[in-house]
Amino acid sequence: MEADERALLIRKYRDGYRAVMAALEDITDEELDRSDGDGWTPRQIAHHLADSEMMSAIRIRRLLAEPKPVLYGYDEKGFAERLTGDRPIEPSLQAMRWARETCAQLLDRMTEGDWRIVGTHSESGRYGTEDWLRIYAAHGHEHADQISRARGKS
Repeated sequence: MEADERALLIRKYRDGYRAVMAALEDITDEELDRSDGDGWTPRQIAHHLADSEMMSAIRIRRLLAEPKPVLYGYDEKGFAERLTGDRPIEPSLQAMRWARETCAQLLDRMTEGDWRIVGTHSESGRYGTEDWLRIYAAHGHEHADQISRARGKS
């Protein structure tokens, strides 16, 4: 990956939290529990974002700190279905925010060598730092769009 593409993806990654918060702006209690048509509600998405961002924070750390890291998948659907309930979303949104901020601090300090690190993902095989960036740069924006669709704003 070229440095300019990487810089663009890092900016997009940093903007993911803002995009999610914009999609949730003035959301009503009824909207929080309305499906987007694919079965996920904004409440489930908010909690999923916390789960996923905390997983992603561990993944980038393992890639950077461990030799030959193995990164494990998890049951996203099971987490969303079993761990959401009627919990308030604010703590999960803060978990997303701060997990992203701590990861962004790492991204800003990575060397060219760090960007070539590759580990193994338990479900998808080869998984490097650049793969991590591509996935998580888009993740917040994709779910912001999903929230907007569930609210009928897309």
